[in-house]
Amino acid sequence: MSLRSYHALTHAPEPGAPLVFAFHGTGGDEYQFFDLARQLVPTGGVVSPRGDVSEGGAARFFRRTGEGVYDMDDLARRTDRMATFIAAHKAAHPSSPAYGFGYSNGANILASVVMAYPDLFDRVALLHPLIPWTPAPVDLSNRSVLITAGRRDPICPWPLTEALIDWAERQGAAITTRIHEGGHDLRQSEIEALADLLSA
Repeated sequence: MSLRSYHALTHAPEPGAPLVFAFHGTGGDEYQFFDLARQLVPTGGVVSPRGDVSEGGAARFFRRTGEGVYDMDDLARRTDRMATFIAAHKAAHPSSPAYGFGYSNGANILASVVMAYPDLFDRVALLHPLIPWTPAPVDLSNRSVLITAGRRDPICPWPLTEALIDWAERQGAAITTRIHEGGHDLRQSEIEALADLLSA
């Protein structure tokens, strides 16, 4: 059943309130951002799935063959599976707009879903994404996208983040960014920008 394709923590939204999908980073789990999502959108619903790929015991959403080297066939399969899971939860709450945010590996699966199925989400936050391929054009008009990064992030090189920001702008998305001078760490300014996106 698509609603149960992933082990997930869920909380139902109040009528008309957003349904927020939260995607953890490598080594995280369904608890990593569940409480944060509840705090940022108190009336909203939350769906926080656990990645079903194990890399040395660390949960991920798709396979890779090295740091920054993705198994693109596996990513395509798991993107489709995640999109079906998301669509099933959306169908269960048809009056709720769908928002999504993810960090690191969670940002990457979310970005891949948005690139393949741009109509699934109304608002998206990609926190320290790494997209090492050139995405195909899609229509992201009327979509709000937040991208955050560290200029010295050793995992997500800044030039690739810049390329992703440029790509999203060319697709018509309303882009907001929060960039700090550090590395792969999430900072308060990023959480504040996420709060603004989810509650606006």
